[in-house]
Amino acid sequence: MKRSGLMLVAVILAAWFAASAQALTVGLDRSSVETNIGHRFTFVSTIANTGSTTESGLVAHLNVLSDDPGVYVDPEDWSSNRTRYLPALAPHQTLRVTWTVQAVNSGQFAVYVAVLPRHGPGPITTSPPLRVAVAERRTLNSGGVLPLVLGIPALIGVAAVGTRRRGR
Repeated sequence: MKRSGLMLVAVILAAWFAASAQALTVGLDRSSVETNIGHRFTFVSTIANTGSTTESGLVAHLNVLSDDPGVYVDPEDWSSNRTRYLPALAPHQTLRVTWTVQAVNSGQFAVYVAVLPRHGPGPITTSPPLRVAVAERRTLNSGGVLPLVLGIPALIGVAAVGTRRRGR
């Protein structure tokens, strides 16, 4: 009988801790983006309080990582505004946060938002990844260069010969 009483207390305590635990979800308005190096894109995260108590003291943080272990990513280069301090969220309330990001590396990346309490222990809730494909941008177009490469020296030569003949 004593054993069943202890089990009941353990079950009640577990239920109480589960009910008082942070009940947040973080979603994104899309799952993928295709862009070029140097281009900016925006996306929206939706943070929802699915619990029965108000959640306060929350911070949302934007993270960027590469799928390729050989590519170094500095998230500060991607966004200078990566941390947002959130207002209190009442039960069943949602908050939309818009993020602006600039692609600075080519390759495949994952961008996600993590929400955690500012003070004290607590769970970290993350969004699903936003898959970002960044294509290299060609800055030099070699098409049509040959006429310039040959034409400019020829024009300079003709101008020099013309100037020389006039001087005689």
